[in-house]
Amino acid sequence: MAAELTAHELIARHRPTLDQALEAIRTRAYWSPHPEHPKAYGENGSLDMAAGKAAFDALLGTRLDLGQPGTDGWVDGETSPYGLELGVSYPHADPDELLPAMRAGMRAWRDAGAETRAVVCLEILKRISDRTMEFAQAVMHTSGQAFMMAFQAGGPHAQDRGMEAVAYAYAEQVRTPDTAEWTKPQGKRDPLALTKHFTPVPRGVALVIGCNTFPTWNGYPGLFASLATGNAVLVKPHPRAVLPLALTVQAARQVLTESGFDANLVALAAERPGEGIAKTLATRPEIRIIDYTGSTEFGDWLEGNARQAQVYTEKAGVNSVIVESTDDYRGMLANLAFSLSLYSGQMCTTPQNLVIPRGGIGTDQGHKSFDEVVADLAQAVDGLLGDETRANALLGAIVNPDVKARLEAAAGLGEVALASREITHPEFPGAVVRTPVIVKLDGSKPDAEAAYMSECFGPVSFAVAVDSADDAAGLLRRTIREKGAMTVGAYTTSPEVEEAVREVCLEEAAQLSLNLTGGVYVNQTAAFSDFHGSGGNAAANAALCDGAFVANRFRVVEVRKEA
Repeated sequence: MAAELTAHELIARHRPTLDQALEAIRTRAYWSPHPEHPKAYGENGSLDMAAGKAAFDALLGTRLDLGQPGTDGWVDGETSPYGLELGVSYPHADPDELLPAMRAGMRAWRDAGAETRAVVCLEILKRISDRTMEFAQAVMHTSGQAFMMAFQAGGPHAQDRGMEAVAYAYAEQVRTPDTAEWTKPQGKRDPLALTKHFTPVPRGVALVIGCNTFPTWNGYPGLFASLATGNAVLVKPHPRAVLPLALTVQAARQVLTESGFDANLVALAAERPGEGIAKTLATRPEIRIIDYTGSTEFGDWLEGNARQAQVYTEKAGVNSVIVESTDDYRGMLANLAFSLSLYSGQMCTTPQNLVIPRGGIGTDQGHKSFDEVVADLAQAVDGLLGDETRANALLGAIVNPDVKARLEAAAGLGEVALASREITHPEFPGAVVRTPVIVKLDGSKPDAEAAYMSECFGPVSFAVAVDSADDAAGLLRRTIREKGAMTVGAYTTSPEVEEAVREVCLEEAAQLSLNLTGGVYVNQTAAFSDFHGSGGNAAANAALCDGAFVANRFRVVEVRKEA
């Protein structure tokens, strides 16, 4: 069948956007082609909020047939953290049939070249963007994010991260020219002359192992980095968060078909309950790239056992904020309260340990003791979440029973400065909504160390008392070195303390945010400008997104002949 979308048409449509993305990753300035306000949708064929909800509702209880080869059954079972049974069925694949079919289309995709691959990827992102409101509902009802966060993080911000990966992939592939004329003088003899051709060639089939909490935001970088560099991509969603990535695969297959490429370059691998196909797929010889977000245990297993693949992992870490002094005490408290509350702390970037000198801190409101700082922070969280409508909009729902269990157990680890409480969701009475807990710990006590040196994913924070700012920096270094960290925050008015914390983060490769008191928070990063993780500590072996994240997804093969 002839392509409905030619490469020329797609280049004309998307090359300006690609050029803007390339400029953005060069300058690191703010840029986004995807609006992050709901009112921007409903125009130019995009779904508005009501139409997006209707499209999502129409999916419930249906079979999402992607037309994939090797389908040997159907799987379902997703239940929203808000209590809704989704009832969507997905194809279950026989990898012995699906993987060879995925490889079959790779030659034409490789030969299409970096620019064509990039603009096809941007067309896929455009189709997803047009359905942002539908995707927002899908993310909300699989991750437990509140609607506005599901819309922003699961929609435009995820699409930004996907486009960022495409830009980096394109930049790395075109770093080497397609052809070169090589001439070496030989004195009185004729020069040696060669014509050289350089082709970026893909590694093979890439496997994206999705996560429960941010299926699109964490899934899109690897998916689009691999696809843009010529690889086929098999998407294995988290069993509780299949729908957002299944819709992504659906959009990708449609665009690939319309562009004249094999739809099987992107496919879905949904799993039956308890099947655990991630391990089976990860060690198959066809899988040459793996992107994974999730637990340290399985990330370590992948790094140790998927030897045939290039493995990119984002695992667990223990994020810390040092509170030594501030010239905006009220702003600091408000900023921290929001960071601890957002999505019930179910973010890999949420602060866990608040490291505070036991002698207190200097502020613009005078000296504050350790107990006063912790009590004031607890009051700030209570004030932020005092209105239940606002609380539901910030907290979302607890994503799974494990998070709930950790939250309930945390109160027994030390003195509770802020107790967690239940919030009733007016629209979804089945939702489990909880406010954060803050527990005070003495950093010098061995029994407290077991708590604050372990990740407690969810709305749990520890206020850790230490003897001095030097001890705080020392604990920070040890925490990053032993456990890893996706984010570090610090509040200080002292140049010496700032330099000490900065040096720890540079030496241990952790991303640092200093003195945030406004509308930017330590647990949020912006595509095209901020790096998510560094790839330099135990929390992750890759950064979203840098050149290293894409450059090893392909190799350059040279063919030379005499001119």
